[in-house]
Amino acid sequence: MAKKFCITGTCVPEKNYMVDISDRIDRITKDYIEQGQYFTINRARQYGKTTTLFLLERKLREDYLVLSLSFEAADEYFESLTSLAEGLVLDIGECLREQNVAEKTVNDWISPLSEKFPMRSLGMKITSLCKSCGKKIVLMIDEVDKSSDNQIFLSFLGLLREKYLKWQQGKDSTFQSVVLAGVHDVKTLKLKLHPQEESKYNSPWNIAVDFRLDMSFSVKDIESMLNEYERDYQTGMNIREISQLIYDYTSGYPYLVSRICQIMDERILGTDEFLTNVLVWTKEGVLEAVKLLLKEPNTLFDDMTKKLLDYPKLKEMMQSILFSGVSFPFKRETPLINLGVTFGFLKDNHGIVAISNRIFETQLYDLFLAEMAINDAMYVAAVSDRNQFIISGMLQMDLVMKKFYEHFEEIYSDNDQKFIEENGRKLFLLYLKPIINGTGNYYIEARTRDNKRTDIIIDYRGKQFIIELKIWHGDEYNKRGEKQLFEYLEIYKQERGYLLSFNFNKQKKTGIHEIRYKEKKILEVVV
Repeated sequence: MAKKFCITGTCVPEKNYMVDISDRIDRITKDYIEQGQYFTINRARQYGKTTTLFLLERKLREDYLVLSLSFEAADEYFESLTSLAEGLVLDIGECLREQNVAEKTVNDWISPLSEKFPMRSLGMKITSLCKSCGKKIVLMIDEVDKSSDNQIFLSFLGLLREKYLKWQQGKDSTFQSVVLAGVHDVKTLKLKLHPQEESKYNSPWNIAVDFRLDMSFSVKDIESMLNEYERDYQTGMNIREISQLIYDYTSGYPYLVSRICQIMDERILGTDEFLTNVLVWTKEGVLEAVKLLLKEPNTLFDDMTKKLLDYPKLKEMMQSILFSGVSFPFKRETPLINLGVTFGFLKDNHGIVAISNRIFETQLYDLFLAEMAINDAMYVAAVSDRNQFIISGMLQMDLVMKKFYEHFEEIYSDNDQKFIEENGRKLFLLYLKPIINGTGNYYIEARTRDNKRTDIIIDYRGKQFIIELKIWHGDEYNKRGEKQLFEYLEIYKQERGYLLSFNFNKQKKTGIHEIRYKEKKILEVVV
């Protein structure tokens, strides 16, 4: 059976094209399991946690007895201490049988628990098992934060902690290592508990060490997956270039990397513009996949929307970053920033909080702009103008800029400076969105975005357009901005660029004019 790219459940090397993470599995084994560490693999949704546990279990089974569980569908376990203890006995019993543990050991394990002290009884069973089975035991539990706001769950963690401490003192036998996987770090339960329950803030999981392994995919990682695909299909793709482009859009977020590749392999191949694999695995194919990804409903984007509704202050922070260029210092201890990092939305970019990848950034822009678009005059104007901007299948960017100028002067020229400073970028993006929607992609160049300057990169049918949005701060500043844009055009190998300046001088001269420098040209629009 031919291999496929996988985005749901567990990726299996024999069935799926996937990044080679064997080095990471070796590091986890050496640095954590062999050292007897207890730890949590807490990463955002669809970040490869389940696959990592699966491959880790495969490796560990060579030397260890591995008890691999999941709390995904175990809600009933947390109704009482007895139900949790009995549920764990059942699940671990299945693991023991599956790994051909001696029948007497299995029977001892599944013998009835004490009705009065179920957790204490479970602890005694763990001790007996670890002494009798002849192998060191590793306990792994996936989706562990499904019930991490539950006192019964804390009691279970307390049992593990007590046995760990006694084991360290030579007074007990217990698991060699315990690995918990989930979105939240159960060492700090503030994210999941109610504020009034302060007594529960100190999790019994404070025995765990920090898990610092980077689980995102590097360009080299993506290359390892595409090399395997190329061996099967001989597309002739430039593996390094395609891997870099996929990384540029995803920053290595595992789900996004795999989904782009899956769309290219399964949805784009055979369409009018991409009849063969040779045509698919190109820059144009990647951009088409990105466009389709941003248009489709999926569980990751659905979860993002839900989280923004649940945490309005986090939404407000991300809007400030995207539209106002506000620079928040990155400090993980700040609850709001920690929340955004936990969900995979935010990252540390040289000490400043940034959106974690270009796909998320564009998705957030689209979400926020969709909320603003209803009855917005600039958006309505763009919709009515839309057809005139595409000639022979190509975007007429000069005309887009000129028409934006006309509509802005007509609708917003009398607004005060504060309104324009806060909303200028939104207004331009609202105008741009319906024009390129469905055919082109756009993103904001993170290296240049601040409260004075933003560079927008549009990819339309393989052609790039560079637009700089700038708040006017005098002629000298404007000259520097023009120079920077010319330099930027050189980097992107473009002959023409666009400069949209919001000028608040009382004697300002609005209008449209062209600036030339060597062989390059800039169309500047001043409003």
